[in-house]
Amino acid sequence: MINYKEALFFIGKCLTAHKDAQNKAIVEEQLKNNNIDWDYLVKVSTSHYVFPALYCNIKSAGLLHYLPKDLVEYMKYITDLNRERNLQIIEEANKINTHLRVHNIAPIFLKGTGNLLEGLYDDIAERMVGDIDILVKKEECDRVFILLLQLGYYPNKIYEFYDEHRHLPRIADDNKLAAIEIHWDMIGKKSKCFNYNTIQSTLIEKRGFLFLSIEDQIKLTVYAKFVNDEAYHLKNTSLRAAYDVFLLHNNLTNQLEPERDLLFEELKTGLTVYSLVLGRPLSMPESINLARYDDFFTPITRKKKYLKVYLLGIHRLKIMRKAMYKKSYFKYVVSKIFSIKWWRLKLGFSKDRAYIYPQPDDETFGSAEVY
Repeated sequence: MINYKEALFFIGKCLTAHKDAQNKAIVEEQLKNNNIDWDYLVKVSTSHYVFPALYCNIKSAGLLHYLPKDLVEYMKYITDLNRERNLQIIEEANKINTHLRVHNIAPIFLKGTGNLLEGLYDDIAERMVGDIDILVKKEECDRVFILLLQLGYYPNKIYEFYDEHRHLPRIADDNKLAAIEIHWDMIGKKSKCFNYNTIQSTLIEKRGFLFLSIEDQIKLTVYAKFVNDEAYHLKNTSLRAAYDVFLLHNNLTNQLEPERDLLFEELKTGLTVYSLVLGRPLSMPESINLARYDDFFTPITRKKKYLKVYLLGIHRLKIMRKAMYKKSYFKYVVSKIFSIKWWRLKLGFSKDRAYIYPQPDDETFGSAEVY
């Protein structure tokens, strides 16, 4: 019986086995011993949104024959479903890009959808994608919002826009798989060292789409978890983000050299944690003190739960305080308090279409973990 940390490290090695001979040998040896708790590994890999990637990489490494046949069939089935979903998301991203460019706006595609469009994965089925995230200039946001409404999307009335958030309220369409988030900023704090102005001179274009540079994609992948989702404080990790960083790192032409700015500690910690969980060195500014990072590989503990509640409480208190003197925050708070739909959702009586994926600034601090 393996524990949570052992499961993380084994899955991490599986995700790199097709490109790392040493990790492949370790994985194959463990598979030969036939002492893998597959039920638990499925649970962990699913909670980290890497189940299709796990299948694709074990297959690419030529190790599928070691797995139970019924498990292989199930993994293939889920992966095929995810591939079909991603094909539809790519098609929708094409429509969004074309529609906006006709109106002289070039959106920058971020994170999962951006990775799919850029061709980061050997098989598009590897990546499980939630939203379509696009980045535009702040002064273009309102116009982009209106243009996307023309494509059939609609705003979630529960979430009113408030000034300092990094994106407009998510918009969705019942006939489409992914909601859209229109960003003018990428991280929720300390953004002076990583924002639209800092990345625009290094943007890359492929097949008519705009993307961040590889270096900035790595940074955003780390910041999305370690800054936006508070993984740095909660001591959480994300196998999906680790795998993305691994693939992006393989595409680097020069060694990544993090600057000692306000986000240096978060970036250094993220790269170190992902290096450890993958068993594959990534760009890191200094040697690793292994004991320092042990907490990142433990499941949810009582201490982590309390810290999560504390951080969420601080976040909500800030909103309530600003609601006293800022109209946009006041509207945001009132829209929740007087929304029957929102209360039904919170009390578990409703599963609204617009909430299929977690709300980034509500109660979803931290990466997926096994509870």
